Amino acid sequence: MGGLNPEDRPIATAPRPGLPASPDDGPSAPAPGGDLVFPEGGSPTARTGPRPDGEATGPGAPWHGEARLGFRRDDRGITRHQGGATAPLKIQRAFEAADGRCQLPLLHTAGGLVGGDRLSLTAHLEAGSRALLTSVAAQKVYGSIGRSRRSPRGAWASQELSFELEPGADLEWLPQELVLYGDGLYSQCSRVNLAPGASWLGAEVVRLGLTAAGEGLGAGCWRSSLEIRRQAAGSAAGRWELVDRLELGGAGLAEAHGMAGQPVFGSLVWAAPEPLGAAALAALLEACRADRGELEGEMACGALEQGLVARYRGPSSMAARFWFTRLWGRIRAVRGLAPPELPRVWPFQEDPLSLPRDPLGQPDRCHGAF
Repeated sequence: MGGLNPEDRPIATAPRPGLPASPDDGPSAPAPGGDLVFPEGGSPTARTGPRPDGEATGPGAPWHGEARLGFRRDDRGITRHQGGATAPLKIQRAFEAADGRCQLPLLHTAGGLVGGDRLSLTAHLEAGSRALLTSVAAQKVYGSIGRSRRSPRGAWASQELSFELEPGADLEWLPQELVLYGDGLYSQCSRVNLAPGASWLGAEVVRLGLTAAGEGLGAGCWRSSLEIRRQAAGSAAGRWELVDRLELGGAGLAEAHGMAGQPVFGSLVWAAPEPLGAAALAALLEACRADRGELEGEMACGALEQGLVARYRGPSSMAARFWFTRLWGRIRAVRGLAPPELPRVWPFQEDPLSLPRDPLGQPDRCHGAF
């Protein structure tokens, strides 16, 4: 990848001067190795009415929306879900995939997040269950810094994710992209606890500023903390599979080891149910790199001890999503699972899984199956 050092590391989470403390402030942690690791308008609707958690109400009062979900596999191999949500989160109708996987979209009904808003999602998957969680639309996070006399330094909008997977469970967490408006502050903390034989795939794409309108992130900041822990068989002990903390803001938006002036960052992580053999892992990574093909932007991927990580940095959220969708298909294939069924709520007008063809009508060699 031009302009990138294979030993680049993500920007660690370290509070920058002038920013208020975020919910997940803490010491930075080491990043995984490999050829992958670089941190590659509008107004919200006024909020009125009673709050489910008893906090202050009225226009501008922050929300704390919460969703709690449980998944179990029935005798026919079909995964069913139960759970509930508080405003502004709403659980939409679930779809049953051909392989029995539960495909469940979540809707944020408030039109976006403002400083002080909090979202919480907890999901528990029983043994052998399979689920795909996604969002109905892109998430908007509005500007906060300098918008309030009471909090001129701004306030963080935040999201907490907690996933608990029992043996053999399989969760794909594939929300649509997040758009962080100029001077917005957003922090996300994700914790994944995996039993032996459980698989977790997660991806996120974030656009920093409204670039189509000529607006950058300004003094805003995006933070992400991902912690994946694997339990040991027959023991309460476990090991960390990944601790990944990133911050995008300030000088890092322009520096070569940060975003290099690009507005879109993406990250995909797969914690595999079992370690892959060296040959299978090498073939998977080679195929994932080839799938970059005609897509614009800089893309890199590398191995975890049990899985892989991929990063995107570039101008196009669609390119990031297309590449991640292709990686999703590759991961399904290497596991011997059915090809992905794109969620009905995704807005793709083209099929990201289709293979470009050369002038002779043959699939492009760089996208060939492995």
